[in-house]
Formats: sequence, C-alpha cells, structure tokens
Amino acid sequence: MVKLGALKAALILHQVADLLNYRPRDLSYIVYKIPPALKYKQFKIAKRSGGTRTINAPTDALKILQRRLAEYLQDCLEELEAAGLRRNSASKAFRRRCSILSNAKAHRGRRYVFNLDLEDFFPSIHLGRVRGFFIKDKHFALHDKVATILAQIACNDGRLPQGSPCSPVISNLIAHILDTHLVRLAAQNGCTYTRYADDLTFSTNRAVFPDAIAKEVAGVPHQWLPGDELEKVIEASGFKINGAKTRMQYHDSRQEVTGLVVNRKLNVRAEYRALVRQMTHRLIRTGEFHIIHRLAGANTVEVGSERQLHGMLGFVNQLDLHDYRRQLDALGLAAKTNHSPEEKVRVKLVNERLQSKENTYRRFLLYTQFYAASKPVIICEGPTDSVYLVHAIRSLAASLTVMATTSPKGDITMNVRLYRYLKRRKKRDAGKYSSIVSSTGRILELRGGGGEFVRFLKLYQAHVPKFVGPGGYEPVILLVDFDEGSKDLLAYIKNRLRISNPFAHPYIRLEKNLYVVPIPLPMGASAVKIEDLFDDTVKKTVVAGKSFDEKKSHQDHAFYGKTVFAHKVVKPNAATIDFSKFTPLLLNVSAAIEEHRKKYPKPASGGVAPVHP
Repeated sequence: MVKLGALKAALILHQVADLLNYRPRDLSYIVYKIPPALKYKQFKIAKRSGGTRTINAPTDALKILQRRLAEYLQDCLEELEAAGLRRNSASKAFRRRCSILSNAKAHRGRRYVFNLDLEDFFPSIHLGRVRGFFIKDKHFALHDKVATILAQIACNDGRLPQGSPCSPVISNLIAHILDTHLVRLAAQNGCTYTRYADDLTFSTNRAVFPDAIAKEVAGVPHQWLPGDELEKVIEASGFKINGAKTRMQYHDSRQEVTGLVVNRKLNVRAEYRALVRQMTHRLIRTGEFHIIHRLAGANTVEVGSERQLHGMLGFVNQLDLHDYRRQLDALGLAAKTNHSPEEKVRVKLVNERLQSKENTYRRFLLYTQFYAASKPVIICEGPTDSVYLVHAIRSLAASLTVMATTSPKGDITMNVRLYRYLKRRKKRDAGKYSSIVSSTGRILELRGGGGEFVRFLKLYQAHVPKFVGPGGYEPVILLVDFDEGSKDLLAYIKNRLRISNPFAHPYIRLEKNLYVVPIPLPMGASAVKIEDLFDDTVKKTVVAGKSFDEKKSHQDHAFYGKTVFAHKVVKPNAATIDFSKFTPLLLNVSAAIEEHRKKYPKPASGGVAPVHP
C-alpha cells in the first residue's frame, strides 16, 4: 500500500504537500493565508423534490487542492480494498466504477422497496469528526498534525461543504461504520441494503416487510416510519433521518431508486425520457430550449445549456446500454463472439432496438457537434491523424491564417476544431458485449478509419436536412487518405454527385455544410496517405529499439505502430519536424472553409439557418 503508507509516514505540512504534488508554501497559503470568506462561493439550487440545497463551491485554487486530496484518498481506499482490509459493497456513490445504476440494480424486481434520506449529510460531518477519523481509524492512523491539515483542507466553517470535491470520499470513509451496521441489520431481516450518498434503500421479497427496518403507521394506510432498530443504528453512527423523505414502494406500483425505475428492468421514468426528447426537438428547431425549475412553490424558467442536455441524454443512453446488455445476457449471447446465423439475427434485432432508442441522442450530437458548430470541424480518419494535423497547423500557422491565429507574443490559437475520437473502455470480461462500443463514436458511426466515413455521410445526410435551427455556417470537413481504404467512399461520392473522379478536386461539397478533402496526390503517385507527408528521417525514428511500421498488427512486437509514432515521435519533436509537405492539404482545407463562409455568411446577431441548395 504505497500511497497509504506514504500518508501514514507523513509528519509535517511539507510531506503532505509533496504527496499532493504541491510546493509547501503554496499549500500553506491556500490553507492558512486565504481568508475563509474568500475560499468559497455560496449559492442555492433547486431540488427535484422541492426546496433548495445550499452549495458552497470552493474557488479555483482550493478546488484543485481538494480534487488532488480526493484522488489521493480514493487511491488509498482502493489499496485497502485490494488488500482485503476494507470492503464496502453497500456504498454506491462517489466511488470509481459505481453509479446510480449499480445502486438501483441491487433492488430490481422486489416486493418492497423502502427509501429514506439522511438529514444534512455533509454538514453533519464536522471538522473534529474528520480529524478524529484520520487519527483513530486503524487503517489510516495518521499523525495528529497531518490529520488536522487534511481536515482543514476539506472543511468549511468547521463542516464538510456541499460542493467540495473531497467531501464525497471523506463522507464515504466516515459513513463506512454506518454501512457495516446496516448491512448486518438488513441481512438479519432478509433485506438488501445500499446507500447512495444520503439516500438509503432497503428492499426485500418477503411477504411482510420487517418492522425492525420500517413499520406501518397504525390506522394510516401506506404511511411508514423507520423501525426502532434502524433509527438506533443511524443515530449511534452520528447521523439523523430526514423524516420528510421516507417512503415505501410496492411491486404493483412504480418503484424508484435514485431516480431509476426498478420494477422489472432498470429504466428512466417515461416522463423524463419524453422531456429530453422535447428539449432536443426544441433545440434543433429553434437553436435553444428551456428548463423549468420548481423553487419555493413557483416555477422558474431558464434557457438550458447544451452541456445540461448532453448530460441528460447521456444518462438516458446509459440506461439503454444497460438494457441492451441485459437482453444479450437473457439470450445467452453476451459472452459469445462467434454467433450462428440464427443468433446473428437475434443480436441484430436487439441492436436495432437500441439504435431506435438512440435517435434523439444522435440528432442532438449531429446538431450541436457539427451542424451548429461555432468553428470549422475537421474529422480525420483516426486519433493519430488528428495529432499529426494539430502540430502541422501550429507549425505552419503563419501561412494558414484561416485555420490558426498567431498573437504578437507568438501564442497560437486554433481556429478549427478537430473531432476527438473517444477511447474505447477496456472490457472486464474478454469477449463480453463485444458487439458494442460505449462512446458517441458508435452513435455517430465515427469509430476511426476511412471505411467508416460512408456510414457517417449517410447518417448526416439523413438527419441534417430536418434541422431548421440556426446552423450550417461553419463547414464539417472529412479529411481522407487517397488509397485503397478510401475506395468505398470514392464510389459513394461518384454515385451521389455523378462525377467521374471526385478526388481530382481539392475539395468536394456533398451536402449542406459537409465537405470531403482528400490528401493531394503527388505527381506520378497512384496513392497517398497522411504518413507520407512526413520525411523519411522522421519515419525512421527508433523508439525503444523498434522501427515504425504503419501496418503493424497488435501481435507484431518487432515494430511500433501509428499510436507510438504520433505520441512518441511527432508530438515531442513537433518543433523540429518539417511539416512543409502538409501545406497543399491544409491550403485545400482553408479554401473549403473560405468558400463555405463566403456562400453562407453567419448573420451578425442570431438569424435563421442558411438555405443550402
């Protein structure tokens, strides 16, 4: 246990600063010199259930420090769990690889689901309690001075604030004893228990719900109170029940756990799904949408942000992906990679259901990321091409004023956005759910490789004509190699535009604001790819005794491939690499941008979407 061992060995502020990657004087200044009134910004937010929640958001300097402390404590906690010294399967919030899904999943398909909240969860954990935990806990057992420093970093006005990055992990550490006792109480009474922050849930399939955990109020049907034993455990652990948020849910009515319906399968409420669809429709029709908050008994309306809606759509999609995997499990096909013809049909049907559900998310991404983009978007064939391109643009910025701006001090600002390919998450079980990639790339048909571009083009051309909100002012440019891998794209463009040799043009406009720019073919060459734009001296760079081979397979350990070339050769040596061979390509991209802006100028203030022939 490297990190926990180092923390236990620390005796003074200088050592704590080293562990958090701070200079001692900077840590001392943040903790002791900044006045308390200047460390936090206080504001209120509306709660879904009514009322408000007070947020004490730390200022930037303190937030960075608290985030580093939170990450360090999470690492310590994982070291303890890996060593088998501490385990808390009941806590589902503020932990890596845990979410409201894992919390709700534990209570799916139960006869009874009982929910209650803890009152003032974070504020009930005061500075002395935090300090005392770090000193007295047998696994941490920190030096008094170090425990005091950590408590001072974490607390505001003597308590854990709602809004601090380290309040969640510290609250989990302190609530561990509560979870231990409640797991035992639940097991003794045939129940399952989980906690998501201050939200406690017990569920069971027993015919009668155990009164040690909850009891029905005599003479008042469906009115339930916490059981005496439950209340005793919670109070003995230093917490208090919020009496206004106690409810029993039956299997013949809608049961919810942390906002998810758990009756048969995990799902979002139908009203929530409909609301998200409505907001997305409004956005692509008008360019904006509104969010209604209920505050102090009245409704307040505010213009929503794309970030808010993106989070809501991502949440719904997370549930749809969970249902997709559940369906494959039910069919016995989840762990298989080689399906029979009959199994392929069944998997295809499940896939089509998922794709249908994802249409709203797909329209949102196409509109916000491409059609209504605030600057030109360049989509390369993969993440390594993007690395090459960004450094080429920076190197040639002086002659590419459309794509980059150089300040008098020499600072370079990119005037284009390169589409960012998201990394695929590693799968815990080899082969399991192999037919799905959890990323927006799957939804957009952009997973890397020129062969994927045809599917993206068809998707874009199917959805974008329906957009009537403001947009289309900035071009979306697909940058492609001129080689064997682009033959399907070339054939598609030929058929679509009825031209014999599309790649003979510097750029091709397909539809609306969508363009294709091929890498210019050198004189006498029959094919070209982006790596050909580097000098041979760069491509002959040896890394860890290996030579570059752009066609390297995963099994070939004698060479390194494009990822290493991009990040170990091009990126660190960009200042000395000659990018001049990129000039014709980047001038063509600039020409496409200029022509599009000339034809479809953006209105000075707002305006309606341009009419594209």
